[in-house]
This record gives sequence, structure tokens and C-alpha cells, in this order.
Amino acid sequence: MRDDEIHAAIAALRSAMPEWETPLVDAMAARGTTPFRVLAATILSLRTQDKTTAQVTPRLFALADTPQTMLQLSAEQIEQAIYPVGFYRTKARTLLDISRLLVEKYAGSVPDDLDELLTLPGVGRKTANLVVTAGYGQPGICVDTHVHRITNRWGYVATRSPDETEMALRAKLPAEYWLAINTLLVSLGQNICHPTSPRCSLCPVRAWCDRVGVTRSR
Repeated sequence: MRDDEIHAAIAALRSAMPEWETPLVDAMAARGTTPFRVLAATILSLRTQDKTTAQVTPRLFALADTPQTMLQLSAEQIEQAIYPVGFYRTKARTLLDISRLLVEKYAGSVPDDLDELLTLPGVGRKTANLVVTAGYGQPGICVDTHVHRITNRWGYVATRSPDETEMALRAKLPAEYWLAINTLLVSLGQNICHPTSPRCSLCPVRAWCDRVGVTRSR
């Protein structure tokens, strides 16, 4: 994909987007949610399918959806609420650790600064960027496995890790697409551009994709 083709690719994805289910955290943001809910839901979603996360987040938020109320729960209560997300015991402790730090250091508010967010337990660049973008509507590029895989498959970047992809996109992706890129590519990755045997015949971006590394497709 040439750099100037990104405009056509994004336009095509936006046209196709209504046919696909909106990723969980983005759907939450569209309904109007809090940065803490975005943060907690993103923690729960790590190594967990959106379908499972969507089932457990309402259960957890019915019990607690602020750092203060989260600290009123025991680790065991949180574990029961978020089961069967992956690593649910570890995530329960992480939610408590984050909540404690938010109350002690930030008066119960989630910071909107990327570097500050990265100091929170269990928060990496993907989570921090998602809080900044979906929680606060501020510029950021959230790179997960879908964004990393697809932008490399396009030939738009040539990177070895999601962190490298984020930096490459910050350097070349037009700022107008920063907020949209994660939602669009997560939807594309979940529905069409699978890790193995992508559905290239149905892809709205196939005209511009270099199909780097694709050996089998449908």
C-alpha cells in the first residue's frame, strides 16, 4: 500500500463498517462511558474474546464502576464477577491495585496523560492509548494485534511488534485517522482479515493491500 492510498482504504473501511459489529470498548464509548469503565473493560479484554468481555463487564459494573467502589470489593468478589475472562484471578488483583493507586495518587480520577497511564499496574501502551482515545476522545493510536497484523499485511508499515507499529503509524498516519484506525482495523480483523486464511475476496481494502505474508486466503 502506498502512503497516499491510505485515504481510499480508510474511506472503504468506513463504508463497510456498518455491516460489522462494533468492537466492545468502542461501543461503550459511543454510548457514553467513563474513562474508568474503559480502563477496566480493556484490562478484562486482554487475551479474551469481546463476546466474553461483553458478558462480564455489566456484571462487574453493577457491583462497582469507580475506583472507590471497586475497593469495597474483595478479590474473590471481583473474580466471581469477571469469570470466565482469561487470567481472571490476576485481573481481579490488577483492578484492585489500579483502583488503589487512582484513589491515593489521582483522587479517584483516571489520568488522561499517556505517560501517567503507563505507570498504572498492568497498563501497557495498547490499554493506555485506548483510555486516551475512547475514554477522553484525545489523539492517540491504539495498536493491538489486529492493527499490527493488518498494517503490516497491507505493506503500509514494516515492523516487528505492536509498539514499533504504533511509532511507525505516529510518524506517517494522517492525524485525522488516529482515533479511527483501531476501531476500523479491529472490526476488519475480526470479520475479514483473519490471522490465517483471510477472506480477501470479501475485503473492502483488497485493491490497495500488498498481502504481505499471506500464503492462503479465501
